[in-house]
Amino acid sequence: MLQVQSVLHQYKGQVKLQFNNWQVNQGEQWLLLGNSGSGKTTLMHIISGLLKPAEGEVMINNQSIYQLKTAKLDQFRGQHIGIVFQQPHLISSLTVTENLLIAQRFAGLPQDKTRVKEVLSSLNMYDKRSSKPQQLSQGQMQRIAIARAVINKPALLVADEPTSSLDDENTKAVLDLLIQQSELNNATLIVATHDNRVKEKFTHQYVLQG
Repeated sequence: MLQVQSVLHQYKGQVKLQFNNWQVNQGEQWLLLGNSGSGKTTLMHIISGLLKPAEGEVMINNQSIYQLKTAKLDQFRGQHIGIVFQQPHLISSLTVTENLLIAQRFAGLPQDKTRVKEVLSSLNMYDKRSSKPQQLSQGQMQRIAIARAVINKPALLVADEPTSSLDDENTKAVLDLLIQQSELNNATLIVATHDNRVKEKFTHQYVLQG
């Protein structure tokens, strides 16, 4: 499903980040672990199609993603990869429903309000469908960010430090939602973190040194 092969990246004037080969099967749930500076976010951006590595290859469902031209890569990412960032990054002028519909449009998919209702209902957020982000709590915005990540039924769901600023109760809730949504949508899940509270939830781990 996902293959990372001989990937290396270097930011200007900094030490090279080199990543061991990594293979992930469809439906598996992985934890990407490493201290600050070990390259977790860099690797997450590389496998999400957001940062082209200096060397190496990333394959998703047998597609070498960096062989795609920019517009095709954007469309591929929208259709096959769901991303949950540390911050929700919702469009403040749009309602919850509109934020999800625009994610479908950006991926080149037809707008499907039935799918929006299905996803929001699974996250107990359908009653907030007409709300704007500023009317939501931080926890509710995080749920909508997860809804946006899974709206297009991605093969790969990635979350970068989703619990870094959360207390224990909210950490458990977010992890449970990510795992539940990955299973509901048959998506492979990769969570990057240095949060030790997360480890017990995952059997597969990819550890970065540094």
